[in-house]
Amino acid sequence: MFRKKALFLVLICTVFVFGMATTGFCFGKKELETEANAVKLLREVERGGYKIVTTDELKAWIDQNKDMVIVDTMPYEKSYKKNHVKGAIQFLFPIPDMNTWDTGETAGKTKEDYQKLLGPDKNKSIVVYCGFVKCTRSHNGAAWAKRLGYTNVYRHPGGIKAWKEANYPTEKVK
Repeated sequence: MFRKKALFLVLICTVFVFGMATTGFCFGKKELETEANAVKLLREVERGGYKIVTTDELKAWIDQNKDMVIVDTMPYEKSYKKNHVKGAIQFLFPIPDMNTWDTGETAGKTKEDYQKLLGPDKNKSIVVYCGFVKCTRSHNGAAWAKRLGYTNVYRHPGGIKAWKEANYPTEKVK
């Protein structure tokens, strides 16, 4: 009788521990990491004053031929040249917050160069992306578009990684 109770208790404990482990409650910190990343993104959006567009929404806009400028903020040689969202134009921004314009961080390009790339229509939709959610190059690009007076600025936080994970087509420079 004691063996059956002990075996039953071991079985219950095993199921409990396995269940806790699979939810991440005991052994992982996935929810804490997800929360930290979500709050970081939210605070960047609040600080930058721009909006967010999902991968699927951006794909729909492209399919609908929405009038917009798509800006890839990744380095030209290491990323943009190899693959980028169809129609995206490259303009390098740094990862750390760029509160004042620094041509050393933008491959020698000026605010005027960025404004010329975005165009004269301050109400045109501007979509800025980088590599992935944790990458903040897109935050800098979107925040600077807002500072330059553009009103319909969106950040695509999933970037090229989410775009490729969705199996959406990319272009490369030939």
